Amino acid sequence: MRRTWAIGALALGLLLAGCSSPATTGSSAPPASSDGYGAGGGYGAGTSSTAASTGLKLAKTSLGEVVVTSTGMTAYVFDKDTKGTQKSACTGACAGLWPAILATGDTPQGEGISGALGTIPTPDGKKQITLDGWPLYTYSGDTAAGDVHGQGLQGIWWVVNASGAKVGG
Repeated sequence: MRRTWAIGALALGLLLAGCSSPATTGSSAPPASSDGYGAGGGYGAGTSSTAASTGLKLAKTSLGEVVVTSTGMTAYVFDKDTKGTQKSACTGACAGLWPAILATGDTPQGEGISGALGTIPTPDGKKQITLDGWPLYTYSGDTAAGDVHGQGLQGIWWVVNASGAKVGG
């Protein structure tokens, strides 16, 4: 039983390490590939991004009212992103764990959202939704609408409120 727990903890640690910046000294993240998007050759290579969102909305969770996708999956921001940038800092293994929330049209919609909604291009030509200039993601560890399992992970992932401000960050 101990061995199973230890192997599971090691596997989780390795997965979470993929969300560390490759430029960080001593990081166990995979090295950047020649295309500049991290190991695996592309934006979430080998994984599927979050299904395109028809919009964002607010929902009550254990953390209060937060932004969720149209299907109720919690939206997160990443501290390693730069507000207002045109590029996500979450690439490679990170993008597999934290899929981008994608827009279906040119302008994302948000029911009850007070922050400015926009998009940034993804390397594969899709549009990642931004809120108040921050790219939005879901977390692969959230399996049901309203889950907030990614909140505060590694001290760099945060759910957001209607204005786009971090909750608890």
